[in-house]
Amino acid sequence: MSEVAWTLTIETERLILRPQKSSDYKAWYDGFSSRLPQQSKYDEGPVSLKGCDPAWFSNLCDRHQEQALSDSAYIFGVFLKQTAQHLGHVDLSTISREEKQWANLGYGIHNQHWRQGFGSEAVKAALIAGFEDLGYHRIEAAINLDNYPSIALAQSVSLQKECVRRGFYYENEQWVDHIIYVALPSDLGLAEKPPAIAV
Repeated sequence: MSEVAWTLTIETERLILRPQKSSDYKAWYDGFSSRLPQQSKYDEGPVSLKGCDPAWFSNLCDRHQEQALSDSAYIFGVFLKQTAQHLGHVDLSTISREEKQWANLGYGIHNQHWRQGFGSEAVKAALIAGFEDLGYHRIEAAINLDNYPSIALAQSVSLQKECVRRGFYYENEQWVDHIIYVALPSDLGLAEKPPAIAV
């Protein structure tokens, strides 16, 4: 891996969002291994951790670093500030730079930590960092039409419903429509800025 490292760290009242590193292995493993049975259609629930040893995790962290340094994706581990527990992740993936400065938002909180507001807190912090630190102007989330908890989370952090994209993702052997929620800096009370990259 390059000697250069992506180190952007975000703190909220209860959380720390930052790139995962090899020393996070136990917290990461405990977060996944402590998941409750599947709670809903779009909850992954417990997953197999076979083969996910410290060396595998170290390679995962290296891949995340490579993605960040190439500006393709920024993947934040979400940790509880008080206990350092691994709660999940938020990611921002670059769709287009230049005159668009456009990214996709993804997020997931382990289901044993649901209904405590961690998702909204983490996603709002990541949106602000996406605008202020990473230079995006448009951040969008593509959500299944019946994924009501994810829609509620998007609405809670000021993402605005924009449209439904037909046949947008191939899931479960079929093309599926997704509802698109979008945030611009002004939706979070932030200043609109021109692209940092010359167009």
